[in-house]
Amino acid sequence: MIAAAGLNWVRLPLPFWAIEKYADEPFLERVSWTYFLKAIEWARKYGIRINLDFHALPGSQNGWNHSGKLGQINFLNGVMGVANAQRALDYIRILAEFISQPEYKDVVPFFGIVNEPRSGDAYPASAIQAFYAEAYRIIRNAGGQGAGNGPFISIHEAFQGLANFADFLTGADRLALDSHPYLAFGAMTADPVESFITVPCTTWGNLFSDSLNTFGMTTAGEWSHAINDCGLYLNAVGRGTRYEGTFESTVAIGSCDTWNDYASWTQATKDALKQFSMSSMDALQNWFFWTWRIGESSATGKVMTPFWSYKLALQEGWAPTDPREAAGQCSRLGVDIGSFSGTLQSWQVGGAGAGTIPTLDTYPWPPASIGGAEGAAAVAALPVYTRTGDIVTLPGPTFSSAPTASVGNGWANAADTTPMAVPIAGCTYPDPWDALSAVAPACATAGTAGAVKREAAPAPAPTAMP
Repeated sequence: MIAAAGLNWVRLPLPFWAIEKYADEPFLERVSWTYFLKAIEWARKYGIRINLDFHALPGSQNGWNHSGKLGQINFLNGVMGVANAQRALDYIRILAEFISQPEYKDVVPFFGIVNEPRSGDAYPASAIQAFYAEAYRIIRNAGGQGAGNGPFISIHEAFQGLANFADFLTGADRLALDSHPYLAFGAMTADPVESFITVPCTTWGNLFSDSLNTFGMTTAGEWSHAINDCGLYLNAVGRGTRYEGTFESTVAIGSCDTWNDYASWTQATKDALKQFSMSSMDALQNWFFWTWRIGESSATGKVMTPFWSYKLALQEGWAPTDPREAAGQCSRLGVDIGSFSGTLQSWQVGGAGAGTIPTLDTYPWPPASIGGAEGAAAVAALPVYTRTGDIVTLPGPTFSSAPTASVGNGWANAADTTPMAVPIAGCTYPDPWDALSAVAPACATAGTAGAVKREAAPAPAPTAMP
């Protein structure tokens, strides 16, 4: 159905526990990996490419429920901020090694390395940029330089705005910038749907065009049809909604009953939502809708978060049956969203000059400071893991009979042999999910564990345009 809807990419979220978990973490290890392998098979069958989205990192990169735990941010923040980041980098390396194999690189050519890192609220932009630079080194070490060698590397703008990344790692080999434009989590209004039709064009259009022209490849990794935050459990179970004034300290605008009951929507409402949908597609240009399908409620038998289901929107008529209908929508509405020639520079797509990055060494790992009082004071005094662990590799699919094609061995670069970062034997670390006010153990500081190793990227080599 996805391919039949005119969609040619899917963005698939994976948590770190698709690879492994520590003993006291309440996650199902490797279960989601099994389904990811199935998704690769389906994508290959139907001609769809995958944007692998590393959605949940150790310690939580944003404190939201979809990061693994609602509450504290312990990634690049607080006492365990560096150790959790070390662990995340290892998992990025493991995923990169798998998808860079010849058996998978053409199906999974895009890798979003951190979903919605919440810099500013918890850690400085300089810390996440240092993390991005280190992840870049690691991924290019796994897959190599130039088009066809490893994936596009997608980085989220970390709530700093697209423009603030315009000159980040200029010259990088196939680096993409991601942003998630939503109306649902900002100021609420009871205005009719018709009033929102031009909003994507006037609010997002020029931002994305400018980023395509300055940074390079830019995507909207998430967006939806939501004009408010109505929807069952949208803000997490029991947290209420801004629209009804039941979420934190918000003021009620109205009732969500109508917005949750799509069967009551008039044709005029659906028509206006379809126009809003096409405005969003045209303004964002390269986009991934969140999400393809919302399941039906066991209580009502209906989708109770209708703004967020693309499949339902197609079925009920508030999304175009062919996304290409959206091309030129903003112009038809009289809104100039700027222009992009549609051609990226050679180095931006893995061609000549790719990987020649004058500023890469200005982003050392670990960064000089991270979030939290302890992190801002001295990263060197924070606990880290030691690189003595066995390398974890991910398995390919299994079959009832011997496959006729290779499934790979999970590791693209046989020369990438650096051990994984693991806790120091005999040293007691703070809870990595609850360490903002913990005491750093003296047995695990950088001086004790040894320097945090930086993975070296291979020397850049000019590559012909594909």
